Amino acid sequence: MLTDAELLRYSRQILLQHVDIDGQLRLKQSRVLIVGLGGLGSPVALYLAAAGVGELHLADFDTVDLTNLQRQIIHDTASVGLSKVDSAIARLTAINPEIKLVAHRRALDDDSLAAAVDAVDLVLDCSDNFATRGAVNAACVAGRKPLVSGAAIRLEGQLSVFDPRRPESPCYHCLYGHGSEAELTCSEAGVIGPLVGLVGSLQALEALKLLAGFGEPLVGRLLLIDALTTRFRELKVKRDPGCSVCGAASEQGKHE
Repeated sequence: MLTDAELLRYSRQILLQHVDIDGQLRLKQSRVLIVGLGGLGSPVALYLAAAGVGELHLADFDTVDLTNLQRQIIHDTASVGLSKVDSAIARLTAINPEIKLVAHRRALDDDSLAAAVDAVDLVLDCSDNFATRGAVNAACVAGRKPLVSGAAIRLEGQLSVFDPRRPESPCYHCLYGHGSEAELTCSEAGVIGPLVGLVGSLQALEALKLLAGFGEPLVGRLLLIDALTTRFRELKVKRDPGCSVCGAASEQGKHE
């Protein structure tokens, strides 16, 4: 049940008929894995903690650098040199001491990633490289866990939801395949701070919708954001029957 303090803390979202007390209870009972505590993971973690998601699993092997502070708003100047996980835990605990925080301070390999995904109800990919995104997607498909995926670079952002519990849902690999070896990072190409804040906030919103059970999640749709012109575009994305991760060939291989 919700305590009197929780009813007061979350009263503004409980007032929404789409959330109500039942939705807030679902949030309290939920466990979420956030992969990456940088520009995207910062608003994701802050908003999910503030919203009362009961258990946040925080995964990042990096330390806070001065160059991070332009966009990674969960960290501050005093955090430079500290583990991003420890920096985030301090901030999130100050925001909401009622939630449980689980730390993953080392890079997740195949086994530890599978175990981390298995321990939660939903995963948010807030990483900044294709290899990690592909590994997280494969673990979510194998564990049948919904994945909220976001990306931002320069002045462009993307967002989608992949839900292997739904037979019509594509996975990340259906959309991007094996990616590109020439993929750029923010340290190489740059990024504007409010853009990652926008994409991360939308990721948090999609997560709350999935966990509390309201609205229409961004499944089978890719949201494209052009920050230069402040334009949003949506593309439909279909599942690839021949996908090596979630397609028929993959399913057959599991049973052989």
